[in-house]
Amino acid sequence: MMDTVQDKDYFTIDDFDIDDKTILVRVDINTPMDPEGNILDDLRINSHIPTIQDLEDSRVVLLAHQSRAGKSDFTTMQPHAERLSHYLGREVEYVDDIFGSHARSRISAMEKGDVLLLENVRFYSEETISRSGKEHASTHMVKNLAPLADIFLNDAFAVSHRSHLSLMGFTHLLPCGAGRLMEKEITSLDRGIKGGGRPCIFVLGGAKVDDSLTVAENVLSNGGADRVLVTGVVANVMLDASGFDIGKANKDFIESQGYLEQIDRAKQILDDFDGKVGLPVDVALNDNGSRIEVSVEEIGDSILPINDIGIETIVAFSREIRQAGTVILNGPAGVSEQDGFELGTYEIVKAATEADYSVAGGGHISAEVRNMGFDHSFSHISTGGGSCIDYLAGTPLPAIEALKKAAVLISKHD
Repeated sequence: MMDTVQDKDYFTIDDFDIDDKTILVRVDINTPMDPEGNILDDLRINSHIPTIQDLEDSRVVLLAHQSRAGKSDFTTMQPHAERLSHYLGREVEYVDDIFGSHARSRISAMEKGDVLLLENVRFYSEETISRSGKEHASTHMVKNLAPLADIFLNDAFAVSHRSHLSLMGFTHLLPCGAGRLMEKEITSLDRGIKGGGRPCIFVLGGAKVDDSLTVAENVLSNGGADRVLVTGVVANVMLDASGFDIGKANKDFIESQGYLEQIDRAKQILDDFDGKVGLPVDVALNDNGSRIEVSVEEIGDSILPINDIGIETIVAFSREIRQAGTVILNGPAGVSEQDGFELGTYEIVKAATEADYSVAGGGHISAEVRNMGFDHSFSHISTGGGSCIDYLAGTPLPAIEALKKAAVLISKHD
């Protein structure tokens, strides 16, 4: 049925005989949609096409979600099926049922090469309950769908930090592995944090200070990074921890976000990894839309918010990034959506394209890389936001751990 896993602790499509098999594939095609139900950005839909194409000799049943209960874009999967059909060049049948008699009869009637997309799995209330895979395996969804399938593939990296039913429940009952997108995410991120070229530089920005500090602690303590450069609100916390007066507006913002307690944590990181953390030497303040540059020593005299790193910092950070063997970006350098304050993010992204190996770590920074037109110049752009941060921080992702456990069990029985 399968070969042995080579250099991986989970199975992939290559480890299975997929010819004429029925394969359940969990994808993440959750997309931005307008109030009329039109898809605004189909990047995630397109990202799963390689997996589906590699299963062209199988019967493919797709499990997916769109948004969550209570949101205006909590809709059916019909538009997604139409967009998938467009990219595949063949029909993807939409079934307005998840595991009822209609869904089961359509799956049973499938022929080799057919692709079917079931209804939004979050229409089933038990989908979003966080449970173990074993607990999920006893649900109606799994009991009804598992007997119809030969293999389960998880290709939904972006939600693999969740312990949800459609991600976990089938791993106890079916041979399972990773789809092409999942495999690419794990391999690319692992190369960045474990086996990439040196020096390895992490550039941590944005407003999620606690997540970024966790990433910094992880990659510096395990030797995954040679340097961590900080920007955004993360840098403001680090500057405060270093003894700089960052001004009332910026201190108040940190407090409003609940990050005051992160300052002591930042101090500890700076003490533990002396010389490994790069801080801004200047910043750009926002004076009613005008960019005012000051050194970090001068911030305290101002009541203005910090909205970007300054020119001297941009030059220094960019030089270091361009010379890196590996660079991983997570979070923008400032308020990049505002005219005049996108400069730091733009220049850092541009510099990263000149490193030997470059990774955009999901969420906001991945969107910025694409918006700026640098997506084809990056080695890897992650589709995950929270899952990517957790992975970089060394936090086990439940759905990936389930694949690893399943691989161990299958290997023991072979």
